[in-house]
Amino acid sequence: MKKSINIPFIKLLLIFFMGTIAVSCSKEDDSEIINFNTPGAAQLVLPQDNTECEVGEVVANMAEVAFEWNEASDAERYDLVITNLATQEVTKRPNLTTTSLMVRLERGNPYSWVIVSKNRGEETTTSNPYRFYVAGEAGSNNVPFPATLLAPASGATVTPVDGKVTLEWESDLTDIDGDPLTFTLFADAVDGNQEPLEEWKGLTETSMEIQVDPNSVYYWHVETSDGKNTAISNTFSFRTGVNSSSINGKVVSTSQEILDAIAAAMPGENIYIHGGDYTFNSPIQINTSGSAGNMISLLAYPGDDSRPKFDFSSMSESSSNRGIELKANYWHIKGIDVYKAGDNGMQVTGNSNIVEFCTFSECADTGLQLNSGASNNTILNCDSYFNADSSLENADGFAAKLDVGSGNKFVGCRAWQNLDDGWDGYLRNGDNVTTSYENCWSIKNGYLKDGTPSGGDGNGFKTGGSDNKDLKHNALYVRCIAAGNFADGFDHNSNRGDVTLYNCSAYDNGKNYGFGSTNPLGKLTIKNSNVLGDVGSINATTLDVSNNSWMDGIVTTYEDFESIDYSELTSARKADGSLPEVSFFHLVSGSDLIDAGVDVGLPYNGSAPDLGAFEF
Repeated sequence: MKKSINIPFIKLLLIFFMGTIAVSCSKEDDSEIINFNTPGAAQLVLPQDNTECEVGEVVANMAEVAFEWNEASDAERYDLVITNLATQEVTKRPNLTTTSLMVRLERGNPYSWVIVSKNRGEETTTSNPYRFYVAGEAGSNNVPFPATLLAPASGATVTPVDGKVTLEWESDLTDIDGDPLTFTLFADAVDGNQEPLEEWKGLTETSMEIQVDPNSVYYWHVETSDGKNTAISNTFSFRTGVNSSSINGKVVSTSQEILDAIAAAMPGENIYIHGGDYTFNSPIQINTSGSAGNMISLLAYPGDDSRPKFDFSSMSESSSNRGIELKANYWHIKGIDVYKAGDNGMQVTGNSNIVEFCTFSECADTGLQLNSGASNNTILNCDSYFNADSSLENADGFAAKLDVGSGNKFVGCRAWQNLDDGWDGYLRNGDNVTTSYENCWSIKNGYLKDGTPSGGDGNGFKTGGSDNKDLKHNALYVRCIAAGNFADGFDHNSNRGDVTLYNCSAYDNGKNYGFGSTNPLGKLTIKNSNVLGDVGSINATTLDVSNNSWMDGIVTTYEDFESIDYSELTSARKADGSLPEVSFFHLVSGSDLIDAGVDVGLPYNGSAPDLGAFEF
């Protein structure tokens, strides 16, 4: 007998089996894929960086601003974070699934914005920030962007150098309205909000070196002003470590230590001299040479309240009693005052030396003299004054003379109230040499310290001369000034060489130009120069004289200048040794001397060079 089959049961079993398969396939096909990759950074589109953004509808003082960015890789959602840079108030729109949004923001303020890219992983990525303005009412002045602090980074530990740390920030120098910006630095060990020093206010630079104590915490911020509104940066803090020194060399503080250090000096060595008075009763001789890549330096110790003063007043007046005899090559001497030597304050007979930011005063002969073949030396930002010998004959401010070599140059130097000349180029046993002078000022030479006439020659710049009136001292003067000298401002003294004056100025000298016709110069070139008063004598075998203040129908009067007070020219130098800022012989707006020159290879403003030592 056949067994019966329960058909409904089999069908039910088959349906259950097929359903199980179907469910299994469905779970595999429809499972959610979760992205755990780190999302990329979004690229910001609008508002563009450092712009005044276009705004939509304005309600009260709130304006609609459109934000837009490009999709970031592996990102599912975005946070839009907007910071009001004036108030530091943060507006956040989280978990956006689109790449654009309208947000209402307060008008007339600077903002920054970023996009934070996210997915369901733990990592997020923040875009680079953009900054923008939301325009205020028409005619209103926008608040400037605050400065971005750069260094030291917040929380950093820094090592002071000579007790100082440099703070740096970043900012444009003008705002979106075109207004110039200035900065005030706040830095202290309290909270970064204490009253700043006067010299920290109204800055136009984006860095400042400040004095700090070691092992201390400092707080700092920068306030940016356009003259009407002020923007305040974040406040950073930093910790100072143990103080370090920029000094790399030997430090000396007595007269004997100075002499010993000079005698033992090796190429590449630095000798630092602490400020104070040092007495010497015999010449300091420098005989050991450095080399082109390893100069020997004799320097004032940086940061001292006073300069080293070499006092030779105990020496008698004698041609053998010079202060410093620089016979060697490749020395750099900086920041030393040489006083009352019995002859020259410094005599240079070596080559390729630099003498910088030194003074030579009340010596019994020329303050600084180059001779005996001295060549290719640079005398930079030095002053020589009140030098006088008892015979009332020979004491100049500076001299490249006698048997001097070629290639010496004076840059930014001043000579005043020296008994004889400001500069003397008289030759003996030297011929056809060349010396250059740039931005040098010669004032009231031929007068003594008390202001009375000295009896010396009293020229500002004596270009040359010789016993037989036949030697050639070629000279180039660029932006030099001769003012108030007893005799000639610029004098040839039977020099037979070639002399060139570019953009030079002369005023109130006994004779402004003394280029005579007897034993004349070989060639005289004068261009772009100005003279107030009688010009004087202009003669040479060959003349190239054009575009000067007494030519082409130009009439020069005191009204062309901000000031004709040449006492300004002996004002204190800047801290780095450069010449002081003066108003003397600066041209006024509308002067005929502006743009009246010819291009001689010097930088100038406007359509052509101006006439004289100072460009308008």
